[in-house]
Amino acid sequence: MLSITAPEQVAGLAWWPLVVVVVALIAFNVVNNRVAPQDHYLLWAFGGSFGLLAIGVLDGNSWTDMGLGWGYIIPGLIWGVGSVVVVTVGYLLAAAFRKGRDAMHDERVASLSGPRLMFQALVEVPFGTVLFEEIAFRAVLFSMLARRFGVVPAIIISSILFGLWHILPSIGTHEQSAALGSVVGEGRRGNILAVALSVLTTSVAGVVFAGLRLVSGSVLAPMGLHWATNGMGYFFSWTIIRFRNRRR
Repeated sequence: MLSITAPEQVAGLAWWPLVVVVVALIAFNVVNNRVAPQDHYLLWAFGGSFGLLAIGVLDGNSWTDMGLGWGYIIPGLIWGVGSVVVVTVGYLLAAAFRKGRDAMHDERVASLSGPRLMFQALVEVPFGTVLFEEIAFRAVLFSMLARRFGVVPAIIISSILFGLWHILPSIGTHEQSAALGSVVGEGRRGNILAVALSVLTTSVAGVVFAGLRLVSGSVLAPMGLHWATNGMGYFFSWTIIRFRNRRR
């Protein structure tokens, strides 16, 4: 039977630290997607991660509450590595079929060189996107919510906020992915549907990530799954595009 490791609910905690975290996330999202150059993304991610952890500690969350306890490193690694294996096998199976290859075709990676692809998949994604988002949503925010409202509300609220987090980066994606464009259509309507679909799917993903964090006791587990879906997705998409280009 799976054991659940979750922060203990505490009565009477102030609500304003949660507001501070949510406002900080909104500001980070806007700055990262609309203001700051992408060259500085890793710096923003590292700085934001440390800032949020500081808020979490000041709010009274222990490292174990936030899924960062030393005693859960091994279970977190096991679940994380297992997630990478499962996702990789899933991509391999999908790549065996034409519709699967079409779904993985993403023009955002078409122009990347080999070294740039490696840097993005092995540095920017794990130490930027995955690190910051898991620290933000599955470590700090989840723990603060669970200690105030309980585990189930924490899963629901953090997952919805995680979905909303993807509104800005999903704008225009229907024009970069042929598979997505064929589903949602073109123009403004297609853009709205693409954003809505992104919010829905990432909210569901947030529930899965939170579940992994609970059964493993560590954010390393959702980090593994998160990286696999993004990082391996880049590798497979890039390889499929290169293979198709050579056949023309």
